[in-house]
Amino acid sequence: MKRTTFVKTLLAATAVAAAAATAPAHAGKTLDSIKQRGQLVCGVNTGLAGFSAADSQGNWSGLDVDVCRAVAAAILGDPTKVKWVPLNAQQRLTALQSGEIDILSRNTTWTLTRDASLGLSFTGVTYYDGQGFMVPVKSNIKSAKQLKGQTVCVQSGTTTEKNLTDYSRANNLGIKPVVFEKVEAATGAYFAGRCIAYTTDASGLASVRNKEAKNPAEHLILPELISKEPLGPVVRRGDEEFFAIAKWVVFGLVEAEEYGITQANVDKMLAESQDPVVLRILGKTEDTGKLLGLDKNWMANALKAVGNYGEIFERNVGPKSPLGLPRGINNLWNKGGIMYAPPVR
Repeated sequence: MKRTTFVKTLLAATAVAAAAATAPAHAGKTLDSIKQRGQLVCGVNTGLAGFSAADSQGNWSGLDVDVCRAVAAAILGDPTKVKWVPLNAQQRLTALQSGEIDILSRNTTWTLTRDASLGLSFTGVTYYDGQGFMVPVKSNIKSAKQLKGQTVCVQSGTTTEKNLTDYSRANNLGIKPVVFEKVEAATGAYFAGRCIAYTTDASGLASVRNKEAKNPAEHLILPELISKEPLGPVVRRGDEEFFAIAKWVVFGLVEAEEYGITQANVDKMLAESQDPVVLRILGKTEDTGKLLGLDKNWMANALKAVGNYGEIFERNVGPKSPLGLPRGINNLWNKGGIMYAPPVR
């Protein structure tokens, strides 16, 4: 009798677990707000070419911008339904904490302090970076170790400022930071000759050199990287439903590249592919969308909007873009990089 009761209890528990595993997600307050207003509110950089920058007509482009477009497409079926909120380094995390924005997609480094003490959650890494230095070619400086006693322009309120201090102290360089609240002031001071070097993430150096230097060839980005800077989108903690959506959209973009799904071939793949993974990603054989509170074609919509991760990278920052950055460690895990996404299944 006891054994029969145990078996019945076990079967009942298994059935409940199975039902929970396939049950639709409960919509979180952030997702509800986005659907009600018909718009995703995305915090971006005030202007960092290749990542988030607006043209003279107010049209935004960049890797970080495309991430928000993908999230909007997954939720609302339309990548244009985004309100862009440009934020500087000091404003960005506070704007997210206060609810001014739904998601921050703005070259922000994932650190323990930011992850554990600010009520925020990083959703993943969209660009693996590292901090570097840019100097005038005429300075004849070839290595960061030659910056001993030199002035370096840097933006305040960033991991960059702290890394500069740590690097100087660890190598006994006595570097003299010249600190500015706004990035435009820091770069302007560097190009005006107030500092011998400018420091930020290596991708940012390439962007600044390409966009702001009168002659980019007159400025050298030194070979050393002095830090790890994993950059990615951030959401508020406490809304697990929206956290899951933001996270899995990014994972889906990466996995789509791995399986050859592109912006141009989504419909063809839906109609002709026999690959179970492809059909699962695109929502043809399994409705993963219901687990996120989204339509079954959530990932197909995101891919039609911006393409897979590789396409986003190449279009905005890759070797053929104005920034000309190598794919490097941001390549897929099976192509020599470290971009690796959990499976959409």
